[in-house]
Amino acid sequence: MIPPNSIAVILAGGKSSRMQRDKALLPFGEVSSLAEFQYRRLSQIFSKVYISSKNNKFDFDVEIIEDIYESSSPLVALVSIFEALDDIEEIFLLSVDTPFVDKTLIDTLYKNNHSVDVVVAESNNGLEPLCAIYHRSCIVEAKRALELNRHKLHSLFEKLDVKIVKIENEGEFINLNYPSEYEEAQKKWYARINSSLVSSVESCFEQK
Repeated sequence: MIPPNSIAVILAGGKSSRMQRDKALLPFGEVSSLAEFQYRRLSQIFSKVYISSKNNKFDFDVEIIEDIYESSSPLVALVSIFEALDDIEEIFLLSVDTPFVDKTLIDTLYKNNHSVDVVVAESNNGLEPLCAIYHRSCIVEAKRALELNRHKLHSLFEKLDVKIVKIENEGEFINLNYPSEYEEAQKKWYARINSSLVSSVESCFEQK
């Protein structure tokens, strides 16, 4: 279970070079942007949701945590988040381009959230550092990594106490890096919606 008063942060400051346009601002589902889609979903299960970005580029009401360093990387975002939220001990970090990570997966991470610096999901593709619970205890090493210009979160993990949680459902880690992946994700989402509608109708007939 996700504890009360838990905080989620959506990472939406990437360059989206392979998509050739800002993926966080692409329409998704029934809303105007992928960022808003993720924000609405996470707001249903977390007490507070922020977006980490270089600036406020969004057309909906959301609190932004801006990077405090000129360089861009998830590591920069992580340090900036804990600097901004100086009274928070842990956050759940999720990339904006993973719309199929669901509550069941997040619950599984929190079930393993005991006396470690990081709880991170692992798919068949390897560790998923942008689907993880980070504790403030990781920040000393994170800042040291920034000073050494070592921005990869995988390298940071080597210095931390990390709990790895294997996730069997690979479909939850579909990243939207290319236009074709974005189009497939849209189709997958609408297929899920249509399937849910059919199931609801069938259930109504069964009750009658």
